[in-house]
Amino acid sequence: MTVTYTARVANARFCGFSKLLLAWKGSIYKVLYKEFLAFFAMYTAISITYRFFLENDQKRYFEKLSIYCNHYASLIPMSFVLGFYVTLIVNRWWNQYTSIPLPDRIMCTLSGGVQGGDEHGRLLRRTLMRYASLSALLILRSVSTAVFKRFPTMDHVVEAGFMTREERKKFESLHSPYNKYWIPCVWFTNLAAGARCEGRIKDDNTYKLLLEELNDFRGKCSMLFHYDMISIPLVYTQVVTLAVYSFFLVCLIGRQFLDPSQGYPGHDLDLYVPIFTLLQFFFYAGWLKVAEQLINPFGEDDDDFETNWLIDRNFQVSMMAVDEMYGDLPKMERDRYWNDSNPRPPYTAATLFVLRKPSFQGSTFDMAIPKEDMHFQPLEEIAENFEESVTRNHNLALFNRLLGSAPSPTGFMGGALRRTSAQLQRLTRVSSDPSFSDAEDEEEKSVGRNAGTAGSMPSGLGLDTTQSTICSCGGLITMTRRMKMSTMMKN
Repeated sequence: MTVTYTARVANARFCGFSKLLLAWKGSIYKVLYKEFLAFFAMYTAISITYRFFLENDQKRYFEKLSIYCNHYASLIPMSFVLGFYVTLIVNRWWNQYTSIPLPDRIMCTLSGGVQGGDEHGRLLRRTLMRYASLSALLILRSVSTAVFKRFPTMDHVVEAGFMTREERKKFESLHSPYNKYWIPCVWFTNLAAGARCEGRIKDDNTYKLLLEELNDFRGKCSMLFHYDMISIPLVYTQVVTLAVYSFFLVCLIGRQFLDPSQGYPGHDLDLYVPIFTLLQFFFYAGWLKVAEQLINPFGEDDDDFETNWLIDRNFQVSMMAVDEMYGDLPKMERDRYWNDSNPRPPYTAATLFVLRKPSFQGSTFDMAIPKEDMHFQPLEEIAENFEESVTRNHNLALFNRLLGSAPSPTGFMGGALRRTSAQLQRLTRVSSDPSFSDAEDEEEKSVGRNAGTAGSMPSGLGLDTTQSTICSCGGLITMTRRMKMSTMMKN
């Protein structure tokens, strides 16, 4: 029986889980105590041998071996390998539970879709439901040891009422080397097709819905079969088991308390009982035992699935739904809130605190916004601000693109600024001495070439383009225009 303790931990309280530590059924103590006692017995035997039966030279050699084992034991990746493996096992365990076929949806479809209050209609609904239950029983009998022990042969299935003798003969006459859990599902579809032709199923939509529910039911049966056939790769299970066992075999020697008089680092105390090593064994080996219990939840462990209980529940509930409850409705009456537009179900004294809590309206319901930020803005101002931001962003993007094209942004800007400075000096000299020599031109060209070399100026990027770009970003074009206007006025 699955160990259920949900009600005991319904509310968080001080040391809420501590009350669960004394439980025995389904506990880690019940699963691990044999391995724990074996490990402690081997540790004690090695410790006694070291203390009382070894000679001094043998003790010194054993002490070196113990230090060596303790040093290299940490190289075994225990936490990573074991943690990933247990996570995989737990996910697989829950997925297997959700793959157990339940008849609730198909029985509701049968009860509402297959018409007829006469004996033939009743027989039709019960037979269809029994075929679905038989398919689930056959697959659970194939994967669960508890169900197989309950129904070891097909005679037990017939005797239990899931199959008639004629159906058994038909079942055994169909030869197939594979599992035949799907045969009752085919019988279901054939019988449903006959009911549609007879008019027991009124329309094609109901017939389609019934077959869809059956296919979903059969798909879960198939998933259980494949979970049973496809296990977690054996190599992974072997790696995890070897990692845990080898680690603690090394710890039997590496975690021994050595003679404190020898002055070994970390061996100042002699406590005889390795408390923390035993705790480490309890945690890691217990982790491995959790995976061992959950890897096949269709066994007979304390926390395995209650498959026999599921068979009993599903068969009883489904037969009641399609037979006794067919067309059996309570008389319709006006409810007690018939004329009340705001119905409020009552509360007991233990739940009155719920009324004192305000109704949740949303996470932003109590958010405060300043009044000056709550006024709508005219669309014209929004459009102007948007155009200015677009222009500013365009100029910035052009400048960033030019900077990105040069290998050295610092050298490029320095060269551009030097060429701009040379241009300004040239304008100044023109204004002061119109007859400046060609040597000045050569000097200016030399300055331009040096600036281009230092800044790694890309090919095709001229002085005018650079000057216009710099001016658009820094406003240097204004200074240039003023210098030209000054020269013209002097002339």
